[in-house]
Amino acid sequence: MSPRRASVNADMRRRSRQRLLQATVELVSEHGYEATTLGDIADRAGAARGLVSYYFPGKRELVQSAVHRLMHLTLDEALGRAPVPTGPRAGDELLARAIDAILGLAGDRPVLMRAHLAGLLQHGGFVQCAEQRRLAALLREAVVAHGSPDPDTDYPMLRALLMGAVVARLLPGAPMPPERLRAELFERYGLAWESGVPPGERPPGGTPPRSRQLTQR
Repeated sequence: MSPRRASVNADMRRRSRQRLLQATVELVSEHGYEATTLGDIADRAGAARGLVSYYFPGKRELVQSAVHRLMHLTLDEALGRAPVPTGPRAGDELLARAIDAILGLAGDRPVLMRAHLAGLLQHGGFVQCAEQRRLAALLREAVVAHGSPDPDTDYPMLRALLMGAVVARLLPGAPMPPERLRAELFERYGLAWESGVPPGERPPGGTPPRSRQLTQR
């Protein structure tokens, strides 16, 4: 029997890593950060426990990569959803979709997003990984489409505003209404309320898109 080609091995590694990331999203969403162990994640993914350490230095890095992948897939689906916006206001629609996608995750996955934010604040900031870079690229594209003359400055501002809005929505004991947060962001960027996915058009509790589980990136 001839050895597997390098491309086949690379595809197997990619799929194994994605299963670990998806299992992390599911388990942290269900049980929280502290109650989820690397062994639990490996078992849910159907992987050997040593494989987790092969791909990720630790649980913090794994959780951040998993959340960034979820955010990237959610944002990618929102920006590419039919009908794809065209015309002079296309940039407004794309930025509105980006804002709604991130705010929507705070409502759909509150336990996971709280764990993610806590990890960013307590353990040294962003983990630089492929998932984070893909997410950053999509947010920057939305800023560029909206007509930013200086995306290198405006993209970090959008990222900071979105993080602040997610914190405000998830703040224990004093959460802000998502409609108010959306209104403030839309006003800042001159977006019409009916752009993107207005709150009344979201199913109660949110319905995670199918691609969050099945899309292979």
